[in-house]
This record gives sequence, structure tokens and C-alpha cells, in this order.
Amino acid sequence: MSSGADGPLVALAGGVGAARYLSGVVEVVDPRKLTVVVNTGDDAEFYGVHVSPDLDIVTYTLAGVVDPDRGFGLAGDSFHVVEQLARLGHESWFRLGDRDFANCLHRTLALRGGIGLAKVCDDLRRHFGVATRILPMSQDPCPTRVELGNGQRVHFEQYLVRDGAPDDVAAVDLSAARAACPAPGVVEAVAAAGAVLVCPSNPVVSIGPIRAVGGIAAAIDAARVPVVAVSPIVGGAPIKGPADALLRGIGAEVSARGVAALYRDWIDGIVIDERDRAQAAAIEALGLAVEVTDTWMVDGAAAARVARCALSLVERLR
Repeated sequence: MSSGADGPLVALAGGVGAARYLSGVVEVVDPRKLTVVVNTGDDAEFYGVHVSPDLDIVTYTLAGVVDPDRGFGLAGDSFHVVEQLARLGHESWFRLGDRDFANCLHRTLALRGGIGLAKVCDDLRRHFGVATRILPMSQDPCPTRVELGNGQRVHFEQYLVRDGAPDDVAAVDLSAARAACPAPGVVEAVAAAGAVLVCPSNPVVSIGPIRAVGGIAAAIDAARVPVVAVSPIVGGAPIKGPADALLRGIGAEVSARGVAALYRDWIDGIVIDERDRAQAAAIEALGLAVEVTDTWMVDGAAAARVARCALSLVERLR
């Protein structure tokens, strides 16, 4: 997989960590040379509208309008709609801001009018002035479901937001993604890529669903270009989110080495944090190239540093 001519970049993404990383990538390369394939396993209907959490996180972040404290939603948004719905007796555990709600309503109306999710996504990123192409992994419903130790199976957003991400994960169901087809443009973007970047996203419920969609994993393998990941695990724990519980739930080690082992069959290299430098030799023993840097993306400069490190590893692998 480590040969191939220089060309555009494709990134696999989902979640806040991915969006922050991508904000660094577009500081280092021409944003127009980047296509981001985004997880839609988190998509669900709330308050009658189609919500695409990861697509919106990536779009809002690259547009510079994301809520900086939460890492999702729109900066300065109000919550009058959801608060009134709560007063009227509706469940309101999913906090959707008013302007965010309007964007989701636009998506819903467009989908009902027969416009595909990829076109809706593209229209929204253009509306927000984002030069980078953003694609959903699929236009088909791909709900990720989490099975808990008590046998209960819930949608990932219920697990994460409503239930607070309990630790007792027994399994993760990606069968809907496996039955889905790639969105228009996804396979073509991978085929034209000069490299594939795997964002520091949750390996189980962000990257896992993308690769589960029929044809995407095969397209990455067939492209024969460098595939470089950034570990979302630092010092034995995720920087944000429940990746630790989900990794344990599928029997994977919660470490940079564990992520590398999970990805070893389809990536060529991985960027790990300084705190995990001692694991570099074990990762290299898996047959992967390693770069070590401070991956804690506290600001834009830090995100750009991580992006440069990943792109340097891409060049090593050419």
C-alpha cells in the first residue's frame, strides 16, 4: 500500500478530534486538495429532523463557526426550540441549538425532496464557505448500535448522550454499515488519492463504520498509496469520548499500540504521542512506520503540527 504518485488527500473522519486535526491539515495543504469521508453511523432523527452529527462537526469546524467549548454545534447558538419542546413534555436530552436545528431542517426537507445526502452535505459546506470537499460515507441509513452487558442494544447517540457512555460495552453492531453502499464520489476520491489520512477518531464507532461500508475498505487497499493514522489514545486513555470502553468492548487494547494493532492490516504508519514513545518499538514490530510528537491539539498551531507530522510520515512511506 505504500507506493503511488502524489495526488489529492482523502481523510477518514468522525468526531471532535478529527475535526480539530482537519483544521490543522487545511493549514498545511491546499484545502481544495482534501476530501473528507465522514462517518454517518451517528445519524439519527431528533425532533423530526435528520441530524448528521459528524458531518456537521467537520463542516462547522472547517468553517470556523463551531462552538469552541463543546467542539460541536454553532458558536453563540441559542436553545429556545429545544427548551420549549422540553416544557411541552418532549425528551430533550439531545441538545440541538436553534441555528443548528435550522440547518438540520434544511437537510431534512432536501432529503424528503429527493436530494441525496451527499448533495445536501456539499450544499451546506459551500454555504459555510468551506473549500474542502466533505462526503458522507454512505447515503443509506447506517445506524451504529452498541450492545451493553445487560443485553440492551441502543443507537450510539443514545449510548453516548442520553446514557452517558456506560463502560459495560459487550459489542458494537456495524451491520447496517456493512449492508450500505458508498456515497457518490467516495470510491472515486479514494482511487484518485495520493495518500489516505486516518483522523484521530474513535476507531470503533467512527473509523470502523466507514471501513464497514461495502467497497470502501477495498478501494483503500486498491489505491496502493500511503495510509497514515493518528492515534486517538494518549497515555492509555482517549483525549475525548468513550473510545476506551468501546475498544475494550471489542477486545482491543486501550493504548496507541492497541490502535496500531487494530489498524495494522490496512495502514502503513501511525503518529503517536510523546507520552507513548515507549510503545514505538512494539508498533514498528507490527510492520508499521511510526512518528512521535505531541498530539494534544490545544489550539490551531498544535493541530497544524500534528498534520505536518502525519504528512511527513506520508512522504517517508512513498
